[in-house]
Amino acid sequence: MSHASADAPFQPLDIAVLTVSDTRSLDNDQSGDTLEQRLCNAGHLLSERVLVKDDVYAIREVVSRWIASDQVAVILVTGGTGFSSRDNTPEALMPLFDKTVEGYGELFRHLSLASIGTSTIQSRAVAGLANRTLISAMPGAPRACALAWDEIIGPQLDLRHRPCNFVDLLQQHPRSTCGSRSIAGAA
Repeated sequence: MSHASADAPFQPLDIAVLTVSDTRSLDNDQSGDTLEQRLCNAGHLLSERVLVKDDVYAIREVVSRWIASDQVAVILVTGGTGFSSRDNTPEALMPLFDKTVEGYGELFRHLSLASIGTSTIQSRAVAGLANRTLISAMPGAPRACALAWDEIIGPQLDLRHRPCNFVDLLQQHPRSTCGSRSIAGAA
């Protein structure tokens, strides 16, 4: 846990965005767009953005590569968190976690209750830490991505957030002034 003072300077983090979908492309990925816009508006850096089909091994391949990279401190995953037969994101991610952030899914569902009622129980939002990288998975709806970022993830990625945040637990590396490194699509 980081206990930096509230007047500490903002520290931009390198964040990768993964969209899990069998039906979207990068051209119509509103959830990925929502996350990219919010992280960039907050002052963080988009290190990479990828879209993969909802397949356990395709998800693990991309996330494992990012976990091993010193160019990614945070991974945001949108999609594949429901209960359909094609929703495999939690199954793909959880074996990769060194530690699970149990409170993330609990808080996400609590906050979702106000807008979607008891349907919130069908969200399997999960988060964890792996190799000093924070991984947060959320549903594939743009509104769900906005909620997760605005109310949970964004504040926890701000060194000034009190009483604690995740910043000191994450990989640290030199920052550039450029807002985006690359955008790639995978089938």
